[in-house]
Amino acid sequence: MKPTTVREYLAAQPKEQRQSLKKLREVIQKAAPEAEEYISYGMPGYWKNGMLCWFAAFRNHYSLFVKPDIMKPYLKELRNFKTTKSAIHFNYGDPLPVRLVAGIIKHALKTNKEKSRK
Repeated sequence: MKPTTVREYLAAQPKEQRQSLKKLREVIQKAAPEAEEYISYGMPGYWKNGMLCWFAAFRNHYSLFVKPDIMKPYLKELRNFKTTKSAIHFNYGDPLPVRLVAGIIKHALKTNKEKSRK
């Protein structure tokens, strides 16, 4: 059965992975406390004046997904992480770069707010 809430999504993950995912969720919620949380594309997503981000669990890593233009200002800081055009991969058990993730989410919030005014 596919999860319909973020709580269900997290509960379905192996215990060892769940802690990393919960920490990422906490950072996103703290950076964007008014964002709506829901399941989108089968993974947790956050929306405020537009899509902010998604996150997902994989066997060997977990990822934060944002629009490519949101990642651009952070490419230098992201050089120590495996990335794709719109995803940042984190290894389970490694410390989450809280300030970096919070900065990315706040940048997405600001960008969405500016676009919604136009």
